[in-house]
Amino acid sequence: MRFPLAYLGALLALAAATPVTPAHAQQPPVIVQSRPETVVRGEIPANRPPIMRVKPGQLVTIDTLSHQGMNTGDDPIAFFARGGIAANDVLKDAVDVYGRVKPAPGMGAHVLTGPVYIEGAEPGDMLEVRVIDVKHRVPYGVNATNKGSGVLPELLNDPVFRIIRLDLERNVALFSPEIEVPLAPFMGIMAVAPPADITTVSSRPPGAFGGNLDLKQLTKGATLYLPVFNMGALFFTGDAHSAQGDGEIDGTAIETSLTPTFQFIVHKAKGGNLTWPRAETPTHYIAMGVDKDLNLAMKAAAQETVNFLMQEKGLSARDAYQLASIAVDFRVAEAVNLNQVVYGMIPKQVFKKQTPYWYKP
Repeated sequence: MRFPLAYLGALLALAAATPVTPAHAQQPPVIVQSRPETVVRGEIPANRPPIMRVKPGQLVTIDTLSHQGMNTGDDPIAFFARGGIAANDVLKDAVDVYGRVKPAPGMGAHVLTGPVYIEGAEPGDMLEVRVIDVKHRVPYGVNATNKGSGVLPELLNDPVFRIIRLDLERNVALFSPEIEVPLAPFMGIMAVAPPADITTVSSRPPGAFGGNLDLKQLTKGATLYLPVFNMGALFFTGDAHSAQGDGEIDGTAIETSLTPTFQFIVHKAKGGNLTWPRAETPTHYIAMGVDKDLNLAMKAAAQETVNFLMQEKGLSARDAYQLASIAVDFRVAEAVNLNQVVYGMIPKQVFKKQTPYWYKP
């Protein structure tokens, strides 16, 4: 593959500036493009051959594509033209994927790039996914909804979509002449392949493997922890968002195409501690619960918070339960994707003993 020298130069500079643990010496950076041969649509399979093999600690930059403009009767150029986007501003790889890759029958709508094979990852391990950086590929995004969609399925009578221009210099989305929304780009889907006996899952409902968590905290500088079910973990990503509110209540965020850069760290035999994915930011630990029932998702998030405080901070069950009640904020990440996600924000500042974190804003 050929890449512009400026692109490679910027990536090498990022590699030099990125902190790594001594056990994961820096390897040459890797770039993965979103092409018909490197993406899947609507599914997270466990049996797809890897598109790239990487070593723990390598910087891996992955181009992703939004499913907006691909899941209607129009091709991407015609779809975006209806919102005033010129044909030459539509990503060529979106056009190529639309024409050559069909959605998996009965599955979701998302376009995912992957899988990436992480050397040394085995079933039972835990995969640490560091979000090193997130870049926009286009200066626009889409919010789309329909009758029957989201938390208020009867609110609308017709499908609606809004092309939202992005001012990337000022880091805001231009929702209207009077409303600007700060950009906080993140990947809605980060996943490892599900257990091999399942073969494939829809890209829509999240699960223990990660997937469509829509956790808006997973911006640059955040970390996601996932249990590993297959050799090499087999990592997928997609469903990129420029900005999203907790809950994602109409069913979509500002859907766009992003290029995230990740660093993968393998923690041997640590996957058994995770019932659901966990996350971390410079200021918080994040425990999650997932269920079709929002009440049960809340209960699972509470239990995961208690489990984390017991396992990682040495608290008793009683003390963990009390601390969770007085110091942890519980929020709804998303309530629109069959399985719903509740997460607990555990503030690091309550602990006198601080554990070093790889990212310092």
